[in-house]
Amino acid sequence: MEQIELFKDAFRTHPAGIALITAETEEGPVGLTASSVASVGLDPLALVFSVTRATGSAGGILSAPSFLVHLIDSEHEETAKQFSFTGGERFTAEQGWETLDTGEPHLVHARAALRCRALQITGVGSSSVVIAEVLDVHLGRRTAPLVYHDRVFHKLVPAN
Repeated sequence: MEQIELFKDAFRTHPAGIALITAETEEGPVGLTASSVASVGLDPLALVFSVTRATGSAGGILSAPSFLVHLIDSEHEETAKQFSFTGGERFTAEQGWETLDTGEPHLVHARAALRCRALQITGVGSSSVVIAEVLDVHLGRRTAPLVYHDRVFHKLVPAN
């Protein structure tokens, strides 16, 4: 098997938490589903994520002065699916979106929404790695966690 396929298989079977990243642009709100979000540090509060393109929603997020990283649970699985492909239904009232005073689209009942600004964007091939400073933390409600594993969303059942 080719190294690329081996690499993809290795990460396909590595469970990852799900986030929705959103921003407001001159053309309107943009957003995408990401499984690459991780904490970086506490001083400053920082996180990291990657996007595979610098166009479309990813391009809007990369060029926005600030954006929200929503850490979501299983109740938002359908919304995560809609944000995972071009043309998905996004920012509907039924999904539970509002706008923060700072202008970003906010999924109100997300477990957490971290308002960020990019500190550094580094190109890696056709992808971009974003290191972002967390400016504000908005906590929502917690339900069963949602993870992505082997190209499928899974609801985690809390341990007893």
